[in-house]
This record gives sequence, C-alpha cells and structure tokens, in this order.
Amino acid sequence: MPTTELGEALHAWRNRVTPAQAGLVGGGRRRTPGLRREELSQLAGISADYIIRLEQGRARNPSPQIIESLARALRLDYGEREHLFRLAGLAAPGPGTVPRHITPGVHRILDRLRSTPVAVYDATWTQLLANPLYTALIGAWSGPDLNAAWRAFVTSTTRIRHSLESNVALQRLLASDLRRTNALYPQDAALTELITQLHRRSPLFCELWESGTATEHQSSRKTIDHPTLGPLTLDCDVLHVAGNHLRIMAYTAKPGTESAERLSLLSVIGTQTLTG
Repeated sequence: MPTTELGEALHAWRNRVTPAQAGLVGGGRRRTPGLRREELSQLAGISADYIIRLEQGRARNPSPQIIESLARALRLDYGEREHLFRLAGLAAPGPGTVPRHITPGVHRILDRLRSTPVAVYDATWTQLLANPLYTALIGAWSGPDLNAAWRAFVTSTTRIRHSLESNVALQRLLASDLRRTNALYPQDAALTELITQLHRRSPLFCELWESGTATEHQSSRKTIDHPTLGPLTLDCDVLHVAGNHLRIMAYTAKPGTESAERLSLLSVIGTQTLTG
C-alpha cells in the first residue's frame, strides 16, 4: 500500500501506545504491540476508515481539528505534535489560540487516577479527554455537547441534578469563564464561533455576557442520577493546569457512604460496559 511520511509517523506512534496506557482493555491476541486503528478511532473520535486512509496516504488535507485529536490520542509531546502538524501540511496553533494539547505529564496524572472519574477540559470548557469511569458516570458527549457551556445554555443535556439556583450559578460561572478566555485568546476561531452561537441560541447567555458577571469555580457537591445505579452524591473539584489553562475535573465520594459503594461498583460494571 502507498504511504506517506504522515502515514508512517501515525503508524509508528500508534504502535508506541499500549491499550493499558490509553485506559482501554486489551483483550485477546494482538497483531500490533500498540493501539489498533479501531482503538485509536475510539480515543480520537475519528472514523477508523479515515485513519486507514491517512496511514495509507489516500486521505489528503486533514483538518487541524483532526490532527489535534490524533496528537492527544497518541500522547504526543509538544515537539512531536508540531511535527505531526508539519507532516499534515499545517501550521501548529499559535499563541493566540486556546491550548488544546494535553501534555504527557497530564496524561500520567490521569493514568494514576483510573479509579476516579476524571476529565480534561480546555479553556472554552470543551471536553478534550475523559477516562472510562468519568464517561460511565456522566455519559458520553459528542459534537457540540462536548462543550459544557453549550449543554448548559442550549441543550440542557446532563445527568447532574440541578436546582434552579445551582443551574443559574453554573451558567453564571460558564459565561464569566468564557469572557475571561475570550480576553486571553481573541484570535481563536472556534471560541469566537462558540460565543457567536451562544448569543444566537440563548437570551440568558446574552444577558449574562452583557452584565459582566464575574465568578470563580468553587468546589461543590453534586448529585448525579445514573441510569443504572441511581443517585450518587459526589464532590466535584476542578484543578487548573498552569500555563495552558486546561481544567482537570474530578469526582470523588466521601468514604463509607452509599455513593462511595456505588462509585466502586461503577468502576467495574461501567468500564466493562463502555469498552465492551
């Protein structure tokens, strides 16, 4: 099969990442030491057929979003990520755009928290990565719903139980955060489009944006209504990564509670359901 430098690099990097490193269940005999194309497809949110065509040199001009997703899924460092963009004929995102690269160090932190529901969001509150337990707890997002502000203002898609007060507090937080992010990254096209669409779709977002409301994320206790296990009341903490404004969201349970027991059970049955 014909290949390109891009295809050869993708194949080599795919072989370097084991299923265990990626939080996947290996299972069965494997012909490759690393990720299968189907597994990379699952991690990157890109069709396996497109990955095959990229590796075989039959797909041309991949978008920056696809290259960024592949860089995250393949756990590339900054230098490797820039090389991947060059091989794709693209310029790596500049300093005026929202950082969407997850560093190897952040990946290693998540590797050590596999018994904790953890997700990584960028500064626009778009989910970049979630471990299997987070997805089993919160649900799998796709498309615009990967963005927390879109869910809060437009689709109202969530398993989190909200009162009127808690929902308004969340919306105030997200509007305030997006305003700060917009000031930091005014050249980011995806952020500009998100803010434009939120203004079009949500009168409340317009009101909060114009009001100049300012608030910071605080630790909170949330109740998640899981479709199988019922309600889990958990502490939600958001950790900020210095330098690139990534947010690591983690859910933990108070020891000895029913929610802790349910979370432990979910770590077994939920992950198996996700990867099966």
